[in-house]
Amino acid sequence: MVAGPGAPQVRHRAWDPSPTESLSFAQARRGLLARPGRVGQRQRSQGEERRWQQRPQVGVTGEGRRGEARLGHYLRNLSGSSGSDWERFPEAHAQVALPQPTGPSAPDPGPPTPRPLAMELLRGAALLLLLVAAVCWAQQDQSCTCANNKRTTSCTNNSGICECTSFGSQVTIQCDTLTSKCLLMKAEMAALKKSGRRAKPEYAYVDNDGIYDPDCENSGIFKARQCNGTSCWCVNSAGARRTEKGDTNLQCSELVRTSWIIIETKHAERSTAVDPSRLEETIKNEFNTRYLLNPKYINDVLYENPYITIELKQNGSQKSGKDVDIADVAYYFEKDVKGDSLLQNGMLQINISEEPLKFDQALIYYVDEKPPEFSMKGLTAGVIAVIVVVILAIVAGIVVLVITRRRRGKYEKSEAKEMNEMQRELNP
Repeated sequence: MVAGPGAPQVRHRAWDPSPTESLSFAQARRGLLARPGRVGQRQRSQGEERRWQQRPQVGVTGEGRRGEARLGHYLRNLSGSSGSDWERFPEAHAQVALPQPTGPSAPDPGPPTPRPLAMELLRGAALLLLLVAAVCWAQQDQSCTCANNKRTTSCTNNSGICECTSFGSQVTIQCDTLTSKCLLMKAEMAALKKSGRRAKPEYAYVDNDGIYDPDCENSGIFKARQCNGTSCWCVNSAGARRTEKGDTNLQCSELVRTSWIIIETKHAERSTAVDPSRLEETIKNEFNTRYLLNPKYINDVLYENPYITIELKQNGSQKSGKDVDIADVAYYFEKDVKGDSLLQNGMLQINISEEPLKFDQALIYYVDEKPPEFSMKGLTAGVIAVIVVVILAIVAGIVVLVITRRRRGKYEKSEAKEMNEMQRELNP
């Protein structure tokens, strides 16, 4: 028998309990058994002795011996008894519920050797690094960059197509095509408000109304009616105002489509002449590759040094679901000319005869499918004030002229009278 840790090694003797030994394992565990030779020890009766002799013998092998050793160690710590007391409690052997297979006894392996703390920390750090690397790889695989719009956020790769949220709105756009002009203007206004910069004055833009914060449909197109506070007006598909400004009761029945756009620009001074045919071919190719515009929508390219006129025509019946809108193309081109490109691949670069063609300015005209609805009733207060000032200046000039002539006439009459008097005095 293998005793518990610290117990003296004794040989297992045959089961021959004396009448003075314990009656139960529970009593032994609680340390209630009186040791032999002490007062108060209990004598067994003849019936108890007979039943004790007829009890079944239980052998302990293998794991049972190790369990016996651990139990003995526990009892010694609990009751404070020595190893020899454990030898007096053989009934504990029968109450160790360890259904172990019989066979040759195996040596006690002892308690498991604890792993060093440094090794455990290294293993935890390695697992953490692997987890972080996996998360970064997954995010990198799903993230993307919108090539056709810099003013986006929350970009994800959806089945090979980069989808982003337009800045300043919650509209999801697809980056394999151009973004609508309405969403671009809204993103620009949101950036101005967020950065705290003041918007440029209206006269700094080609559009007389300048940039404004537009209302867009979920598809990204302009709403037919746009408002700024209590002032409202109707716009075309390019977002340009086509009616007089009114109050909030103004009604716009439909969004009139812009079918013809004329872009007038001029280039900077060059050392070499520009070939018109080569210029037309280069502009068509650049608009196709940079702005994804089908060349069939470029109606004409006219050149009169240094002015370039580009005409874009696109009817509603011609435009398919995959075609970009000519209004969006014109807005992208205008931003490129102003040096505020919306694309990720840098500024617009057009080379003619191996020399860059730099644009100085751009003026855009819109022609709608229906004529605009402007009238003289809509003259602004500024225009009226200018007219009044001009009229007053003309009237004031006339008054000054009349007064001057009258004074000059009176002076001439008095001078002639004096001359006559002098002649009379000289010729009496």
